[in-house]
Amino acid sequence: MPFRDGHRSALELRGHVQEPRAVVLLLHGGREHGTAAPPPWNLPGARLRLFEGAIRRATSGGGVLIGRVRYRHRGWNAERQDAAQDARRALRELELLAGEVPTVLVGHSMGGRAALRVGGEPLVRGVVGLAPWCPAGEPVAHLRGRRVVLLHGDRDRTTDPRASLDFAARARAAGAEAATVLMDGSDHAMLRRAPAWHTLTGRTVAGLLGLSELPPVIADQLPSTSTSW
Repeated sequence: MPFRDGHRSALELRGHVQEPRAVVLLLHGGREHGTAAPPPWNLPGARLRLFEGAIRRATSGGGVLIGRVRYRHRGWNAERQDAAQDARRALRELELLAGEVPTVLVGHSMGGRAALRVGGEPLVRGVVGLAPWCPAGEPVAHLRGRRVVLLHGDRDRTTDPRASLDFAARARAAGAEAATVLMDGSDHAMLRRAPAWHTLTGRTVAGLLGLSELPPVIADQLPSTSTSW
């Protein structure tokens, strides 16, 4: 689908919601480097389909529109930050289509890095990072006032769970509300204990949008004075 500037849309909508009251935007994983376009079907995108179903069930009846970021390139590509640029484009499109509605970003791996990088955008109320790629020195100041939840398998050998813990600590110091959960016995693909990943993510998204209570494992890490978005 072309967009206003003639480029392909950065946003793929998943279903239709009349006058949405909130949005969830999904960002799948990718590569550190790669300027080729992602194939129409790819494993990183397929991994998020089950998460999408869990989020849809957890937010049912809440007027929540679900979308996906369409990447122009497979990689992050150093200073180009292609995935983050596409996420910003998708957020701008969302605002034009749905208005100024609260948005939660859910990203895996490279998509988690992109979600965290744009988490300070005006529409964004919270970010859920699934095994996110958090290199040392990733910026955190822009997340002040946002809620950030990082879920990471403790056996991940692709992205470092310790880096998620460090990122969350730095984000808290910068004024974000941040929580981390290490998924015992799970790895980067999130296949081990997959139902637990899906359920916790769905409930977390619903909690960040104020549609239900946050799971206790997350709520217990956030300030008691926090209010739902």
